[in-house]
Amino acid sequence: MAIHSDPQTSALLYERGRVELKSVDAVVAGAPVPANPEEIVALIDTILRGVFRGDFSVALERAAAFCRVQVSGATHTADDYEVTEPARATELTTRARRLSTYANDLSAAAGLWRVGGLT
Repeated sequence: MAIHSDPQTSALLYERGRVELKSVDAVVAGAPVPANPEEIVALIDTILRGVFRGDFSVALERAAAFCRVQVSGATHTADDYEVTEPARATELTTRARRLSTYANDLSAAAGLWRVGGLT
């Protein structure tokens, strides 16, 4: 996952997304404000590697929220790069699209878990 291979960019995108996104997703994800690269890596490890202790649907929702914050950061940053570095903008847009799909899938899985639809 890009978070481990490039935690600096992940932290930058998370912070940009946290500032730009008008939702509770950053609160749901649970990162410190602002989060440094090491804190972002620790958060994602907690959420995605199962260290989280509690309701599985909550963990899925936290992961989805994290992805949505990253999507916001990636799309806003891509806009910044569009004119000067179009290849970088495309890379960030592709990343945002992939993370958006993850967020949708994780939210759907959380809903299914709540009604016993995941086994």
